[in-house]
Amino acid sequence: MEQGSAREGARPAYALGAFPSAPGNARVPQDRVPEQARGEQAGRERARGEHTHSEPPAPRAVQRHSVRGQILDALRAALVDGELVPGQVYSAPALGARFGVSATPVREAMQRLAVEGAVEVVPNRGFRVTERGPRELAELAEVRALIEVPVMLSLARTVPAHRWSVLRPLAEATVAAAAVGDRAAYAESDRAFHRAVLTLSGNEQLVTVADELHRRSQWPLVAGPATRRAELLADAAEHTALLDALIAQDLTVVQALVREHFNGADG
Repeated sequence: MEQGSAREGARPAYALGAFPSAPGNARVPQDRVPEQARGEQAGRERARGEHTHSEPPAPRAVQRHSVRGQILDALRAALVDGELVPGQVYSAPALGARFGVSATPVREAMQRLAVEGAVEVVPNRGFRVTERGPRELAELAEVRALIEVPVMLSLARTVPAHRWSVLRPLAEATVAAAAVGDRAAYAESDRAFHRAVLTLSGNEQLVTVADELHRRSQWPLVAGPATRRAELLADAAEHTALLDALIAQDLTVVQALVREHFNGADG
């Protein structure tokens, strides 16, 4: 499609007779077209996908935040896998070189992890991975149980079976990740399942708080061994069993499974 004004001899964009000073089909020079009319013409051209030479299409903005998001995801996975060792200090430039990016998105992602409590800032050095012990993990499990157990029991009484059935692929995803021992993938699928269950409550604040507590509970312990595949499989099996109990509205089994789930290492 041609750019700029209409071709010579062609019907101009504005209606004939709009400007009495223009005889017949004569074109009106742009310098004699009132500003309002030129604005309306430009608007019609933009609506048709045209651009004047004086108004080139705006360039697409570079989505720098997407790089930071990818680095944040990678750092979270490294934390869960134990690749970032509790107590160790890591510099943004060194991690940037590892991921093939500049230090800036790494530093921004680390600042986010510092807010979440996963790392702490060490001035002029970098970021130290937070050291956690069994007591902190037990406290997180207790708080999560206080929030999620009553919510799940309430949902078990009110949510119809077909809505629970939609969550089946999420439960199966945890089993698939556990089967290959992929701890990072398991952590993501585990949180996705719990978020989907709690979302049925309609309380967005509850979902946000519970998800943050869940994420904190997945960080590795100080000098703790990596979770074995058998443990992941046992934890994943509880998801499918819980879903079956929710569909059946078996409140006794739901309560028992949820409490057992939180008493485990990775629930």
